Amino acid sequence: MPQKTVCKIVRQYNKEPVSAENMQKLKEIAEDYRQVKNHVYRRYGGIRSLSKLYPGYTVQNEMTKSGLREKLGLPSVYFYLAVFDALRDIKSLWTRTKSAVLKKMNASDSLTEDEKHFIRYLLKVSNAFDAVLNGVPLKLPGEMQKQYDLLAALVDVKKAESYLRRQVRRCHGTLHADTADGFSIAERAYRYGDHGIYISVKEKRKRIFIPLTDGNSYTRQLRICLYPEEGKVELLIPVDVPVKARADYTGHVGLAMGMRAMLVTDEGHVYGEAFSAYQEQLSDWIREQRSIYSQNRNANPGRKKYKAKKHRLEEQLHSYINQELNRFLKTEKPKVIYLPKFPKPQTSGYVKRINHLVSTWQRGYIRGRLSLKCREQSIELVEIFAKNISNECSQCGAMGRCEGETFFCLSCRYSADRKVNAAKNAKKRGGEQWMDHKDRFLDE
Repeated sequence: MPQKTVCKIVRQYNKEPVSAENMQKLKEIAEDYRQVKNHVYRRYGGIRSLSKLYPGYTVQNEMTKSGLREKLGLPSVYFYLAVFDALRDIKSLWTRTKSAVLKKMNASDSLTEDEKHFIRYLLKVSNAFDAVLNGVPLKLPGEMQKQYDLLAALVDVKKAESYLRRQVRRCHGTLHADTADGFSIAERAYRYGDHGIYISVKEKRKRIFIPLTDGNSYTRQLRICLYPEEGKVELLIPVDVPVKARADYTGHVGLAMGMRAMLVTDEGHVYGEAFSAYQEQLSDWIREQRSIYSQNRNANPGRKKYKAKKHRLEEQLHSYINQELNRFLKTEKPKVIYLPKFPKPQTSGYVKRINHLVSTWQRGYIRGRLSLKCREQSIELVEIFAKNISNECSQCGAMGRCEGETFFCLSCRYSADRKVNAAKNAKKRGGEQWMDHKDRFLDE
């Protein structure tokens, strides 16, 4: 049985500043790469090209015949990567469009439940979605056509299809690559050697050499990011890391995530006590700089130093987050982690500083890093329903109230830190959910 792996991004950096001549050659590739992507966005980003997106070879063949590669003089190894990068972006955009339409439809009062069910079917079946948007006769294979006919008999088809087309027009956006800051590169376009990497350029049979800070070599598709002003390049390499089996990790841990303390367990253990200090430092600095920039907009102040310091503050925060997540896993040794799944943070309120702090909260990054670390160490991360999780008593299940950071139950007189109470509820709800679907979690 093959060993389970998880994909991670490894970074490599140039050891010496890239010469202006070599950087210009890389920038030419990046600019052509951008032009190819924008051409694909314009030509295949609309509804009439939906049928060509999967699996994408129709687009590849049409782009070959377009003559764009010859016009730009771009090697095929870069040209086709740009085409498929653009197709991936278009597919992602359509996924977001369908999600937005689904959200609007679920909140609509003008549709019946049967009509909503019919539209969900159209969104799910690609051939049906394509046919409705393009106004062509719908033909589906076998059982799918029968299912469509059953659903269509219950609704006003013209009304439902018109609603779907109208919402797609409102929700579907356009794509455009504004900056030529990098490109993807296939294995046959580079070679590691001499403690560096040789990269193919637009000149035939020519490669430029970039010395690297490490001697590692890879045989994967890479992403090259360019920083011309600093004479710097960054290589992003996806690698498959074997999953570690942790026989000593046996605990079941409920978690609560917060803006003051990053993580609180059901046992009351706190990880990331200084998280709020790092988060507030970043948030307050960004607010201050935005105010300064707005006051001096006509003077067009430079953004190089702003971006550099923002990057440093973000890296400090992310480094602290990863350090505390590692400490949490090493200390708690969990087999299963129960984490509440909250809605997107809301920023409504009267205190602008608090609104901005909430909007820059790094909980998405925390969740993503925790998920990756769990996959690396064979830990099940169970996301649970979080409604009223802070106001429900973890002892008797009645609704209580929170005053500041303390929870009070009016029924059984239980009181505790509100985050500890939430973490206990997470473990309580998650334990039932995990046991009900234990086999599925173990398979994943």
